[in-house]
Amino acid sequence: MSPGGPLGPAEPVGPSAATIRTRTLRRASVALGVGALGAVYLWHTNPHQPGQLLLPCPFKWATGLLCPACGGTRMAYDLMHGDVLAAFHDNAVVLALGVPAAGYVLVRWLGAGLRGRQFRPRLTARGNAAVLGVAAVWMVARNLVG
Repeated sequence: MSPGGPLGPAEPVGPSAATIRTRTLRRASVALGVGALGAVYLWHTNPHQPGQLLLPCPFKWATGLLCPACGGTRMAYDLMHGDVLAAFHDNAVVLALGVPAAGYVLVRWLGAGLRGRQFRPRLTARGNAAVLGVAAVWMVARNLVG
C-alpha cells in the first residue's frame, strides 16, 4: 500500500530528530571523556622511552614489521607537546591524510547529529581501493626504509 492510503498517514521511519540529537550528544560526550582520559595519560607517558605502559601494535608484535598506523601513539604525544616535525617523522601519512580525514568525518557526523539528521559515511569501491592502496604503499615504503 502507498503511504497515506486508506490506512491513514504513514508513520515516520527511523528515530526522531530529537532522539538523534540526544544520541549524538551522548556519544560525543562519552568519546570526549574517553579521549580526554587517554590524552591525560599519554601526556604523562612518553612513548619514545622504553618501558612505558602502552598498548603495543599487534601486527608489529606478530611480524616485526611496521603497520600503516604504527607510530600513531608517538605522533599523538608529539602533537600534544607541540612538536609537529617529530609527529611527521613518527607517521607522516596518518598525520597528513588520516588526521584531516578523521576530522572531516567527525565534524560532518556531529553537525548532522546536532541538526537531528543521521550521517553514515560511506566509501565507494574506488575510495576503499585508494585507502587500501595508500596504506599498502606506506607500509612497504616505511619497512624498506627502516
